[in-house]
Amino acid sequence: MKRDDALFNWLQIQVVADARPDDQSALNTASFFREMLREDHEMNELSYRQDGDWYVLTGRSDSEEWESRYPAESVQALLIAINNEPRYNT
Repeated sequence: MKRDDALFNWLQIQVVADARPDDQSALNTASFFREMLREDHEMNELSYRQDGDWYVLTGRSDSEEWESRYPAESVQALLIAINNEPRYNT
């Protein structure tokens, strides 16, 4: 998987996992993408914050710090879809 795709996927599912701390599937999936980023792309120290209409993702790769920005609407789409699905909210 391309690095940018894996970063966005991790960010999106990590937002879900943080919003739904009892959702073991979300926690496991976030862990899977974090491990993929670490092993396949040598990316470490991943973190994010919301800054208005954007999510800012930061990390380290080969001892170099980097930052990426993603529209909040895109990042939150998965969380909204899950929260709107009755079978996931019982």
